[in-house]
Amino acid sequence: MKNQVARNDLDEAVIVALGCNLPGAYTSREALLEAAVAALPQVGLEVVTRSGWWTSAAWPDPAGPAYLNGVAVVRTTLSPRQVLDALHSLEARFGRARGEANAPRTLDLDLIAHGRTVLDDGLVVPHPRAHQRLFVMGPLSELYSGWIHPVTGEPAFRLAATATVGRDARPMAAPTA
Repeated sequence: MKNQVARNDLDEAVIVALGCNLPGAYTSREALLEAAVAALPQVGLEVVTRSGWWTSAAWPDPAGPAYLNGVAVVRTTLSPRQVLDALHSLEARFGRARGEANAPRTLDLDLIAHGRTVLDDGLVVPHPRAHQRLFVMGPLSELYSGWIHPVTGEPAFRLAATATVGRDARPMAAPTA
């Protein structure tokens, strides 16, 4: 399913980051994330393309289970708030229990961008820290290195090169779907 996205499509697309460091009821973290990607259309998020999976050490405690992350570019008619609600409902369906910040988790879905929309009304779009995270900007660069951050004006490839969080993030094998 991985393929390059046309500039016009990406300007209108919703970008979702997926991650986990616990497999939950699945046989592996990869299986959990593949199931999460497959479930996105069920909540109104049509997958246009998605990255391969990237691995990185747990943060802030690198002794914890390693993370697996990626991004999906989706099409939707949902508003940013509705997308976030849909992502939270999927997290719960996959066994995510919210509690302690940065705790190990079965599924973490983040709204990274909603087209060129910029919001700061209780919901911040684009995601306020995504541009600092190699495990988000690396996978996004894999799909479309020239994606321009709506606030910083920087392309994804440059944000990946200057990311300060998750500097150990590295791509794994290509996606199976």
